[in-house]
Amino acid sequence: MNSDWMGNEPRFSDRAEAGRVLAGQLGGYAGRSDVIVLALPRGGVPVGYEVAQALNVELDVLVVRKLGVPQNPELAMGAIASGGALYLDEQTIRMAGITQPEIVGVLSEEHRELARREALYRGQRPPLKIEGRTVIVVDDGIATGASMRVALATLRTGNPARIVVAVPVAPEGTAERLDGLADEFVCAHSARQFGGVGRFYRDFGQTSDAEVGALLARSHQDIL
Repeated sequence: MNSDWMGNEPRFSDRAEAGRVLAGQLGGYAGRSDVIVLALPRGGVPVGYEVAQALNVELDVLVVRKLGVPQNPELAMGAIASGGALYLDEQTIRMAGITQPEIVGVLSEEHRELARREALYRGQRPPLKIEGRTVIVVDDGIATGASMRVALATLRTGNPARIVVAVPVAPEGTAERLDGLADEFVCAHSARQFGGVGRFYRDFGQTSDAEVGALLARSHQDIL
């Protein structure tokens, strides 16, 4: 991990280049049948595609849906993710007095939305199995780490053998903030003065749903 970059020039030309650089730090996982790459859509998918290609491993998306408290949807009482993973924050549920029927109702609604998004991205291909496997979770960068923490907590319930978080850029101290959720943290470049993920890219245009679907389909064909 390089933490001494303080310049104003972008570190990466685009997400694809960032993925290729990141893959260079993950060589120990290359060609292993027990390893998969899960990318957080949408921006993490172009990065994850390059990582998966370089390592010659399978690629999928990790779609995460927050479970909002019924009376206050912005407050999360848990989350669900691809592959059937479920995370419930028992303390929030208890403090908010949420009933079991309310939990079931929210779960039903969010499962439908999760299924819709997964169908949009991967078509008829089922989610990759994560139980007992080494999962490399990829995004285009981490700012606060809140989304990644929820994704990892949810993913952990699917019983993977090992979770590796791999990102091109993150603030210093991110590894410590993810301690206990990830078994390994790989970051190409970190900075004390962060200022947002987009600062590190020359091209940080929004990744489209169509691009996500195309990259997943291409990765699936390449691995066959």
